[in-house]
Amino acid sequence: MRRIAFALVLVLAGIATGCRDTVEPGLVLHGGRVITLDAAEPDDATAVLVRGGRVEIVGQDAEVLAASRAVDRKVDLDGAVVVPGLADSHCHLYGLGKSLVQIDLRGIGSATACAELVAAAAAEATPGTWLEGRGWDQNDWPEAAWPDRALLDAAGGGRPVYLRRVDGHAAWVSSATLAAAGITAATVDPAGGLIMRDEAGEPTGILVDNAVDLVRDVVPEPTLTERRRRVRMAVEHCLAHGITAVHDAGISWESVGLYREMAATGELGLRYYGMLNDEPETLESGFAAGPVAEADGMLTVRTIKLYADGALGSRGALLLADYSDEPGSRGLAVTARAHMDSMCRRAAAGGFQVGTHAIGDAANRLVLDIYAEVFAELGAADRRWRVEHAQILGPADIPRFAELGVIAAMQPVHCTSDMDWAHERLGAERLAGAYAWRSLLEADAHVCSGTDFPVERVSALAGLYASRTRTHPDGSPLGGWQPQEKLDGLTALELYTAGSAYAAFAENELGRIIPGYRADLTVLDGDPVACEPADLLDMQVLMTVVDGEVRYENPALESPAP
Repeated sequence: MRRIAFALVLVLAGIATGCRDTVEPGLVLHGGRVITLDAAEPDDATAVLVRGGRVEIVGQDAEVLAASRAVDRKVDLDGAVVVPGLADSHCHLYGLGKSLVQIDLRGIGSATACAELVAAAAAEATPGTWLEGRGWDQNDWPEAAWPDRALLDAAGGGRPVYLRRVDGHAAWVSSATLAAAGITAATVDPAGGLIMRDEAGEPTGILVDNAVDLVRDVVPEPTLTERRRRVRMAVEHCLAHGITAVHDAGISWESVGLYREMAATGELGLRYYGMLNDEPETLESGFAAGPVAEADGMLTVRTIKLYADGALGSRGALLLADYSDEPGSRGLAVTARAHMDSMCRRAAAGGFQVGTHAIGDAANRLVLDIYAEVFAELGAADRRWRVEHAQILGPADIPRFAELGVIAAMQPVHCTSDMDWAHERLGAERLAGAYAWRSLLEADAHVCSGTDFPVERVSALAGLYASRTRTHPDGSPLGGWQPQEKLDGLTALELYTAGSAYAAFAENELGRIIPGYRADLTVLDGDPVACEPADLLDMQVLMTVVDGEVRYENPALESPAP
């Protein structure tokens, strides 16, 4: 790993020249390469000076060092690469913190192996404690079949067990959990949800989309202290992966208060852009208060998060035609259109952006239709409304994103996670509009990239790899899945930086390294644009700078000299 030599530069009054120089807060990164993403300037910068939370100078070492004699810290990059701060445009910050303290089931190869992890957690848990976890995916198991509550009953020793599927749109629960939620054979499926049942009509322990809420509402809430701890854990995890900003896709009004408190004390640690959940209490409070934007730019809450459908993996994504592997099923419309219409109009009137979860082609068409109606009625202005995921699109709907000024907030790693089985759900014909980020860009639509963590792991570098290759880490399938949608290295980076900034109305402050812009920077030990795609998988984050402050330094690096 590249080693960076850190030097603390102290200029003392009267030394050498007798001048009464004073050390000013500031940071200089020099001796490397700076990828500014500023098309107006030659991209050959080797150094950057940061002062007052903003970029002051970008240029060659000699120029920047001459202008920064009295800053309090200079860092010799030793050839490392500075890029605009990586911004995850769709994720779940508290969900990440929660996943870090729960049973991690990602990549586990069978239902039995998942149950073994539950049994191990049960052996260490305090009596009466719920066992929670996330990450299982039946599509990765040998039989790809839904699991049953009997496994959890045995593994959990009769405890309530609540395991969210990897996409969060289904849950696998024990009998004790069903009992706590009052779910029986007589329970009617909620609108937009499904309680899976056996031949006798008894719940199997699998709940899909809105049926998950039946259990979520009875899970014991953690204390405020524990919630803060989980948020701090999530932030530290993001910073260690070079993430300087997050777009948090679905939060309560209570959480807004928590994040504002943490931001005010500097405890939050990264730039936060929040979306309010579609819940009555949250939206009524949000509409009454109006959009939130802190003066320092560290916290903004100006988006309403709606849901049009579920997820493809659990067959909840709403399709225009039947699932190829489940004739008669077209997924779930999880929110009534009348409600979506109403919320969109209230959001427009209140100055809010709207971001709507839509995965299937029918869901995406529905969302575009609703947006088009609202824009025609109230005026499009510069609303920058978003479709979160935009995974499966009908070819006729791709140009509508640009026509309407709608942003596609996409997650490249969803493509590489789903591509082994997506054809089974969709058939060959519908794959043409699947995870079609290049087609959207060629149609002049705005696109931004994220990971949807904790659905996927926190790694923008893995997202850059997926964007450029559309393959697994081992390079399969050869040439990439639907390779016509691959991106070049520069475009992939722009979607994780400038694209995310545009989606947050911050393109004049973030996403590029330009004098006057806020100093959100990620330092890497390689060039994410010019490198071979496979090198992204081993690339290391050396430093993360948020608003001019170093928030993370790779612990393997040489310590600063005293």
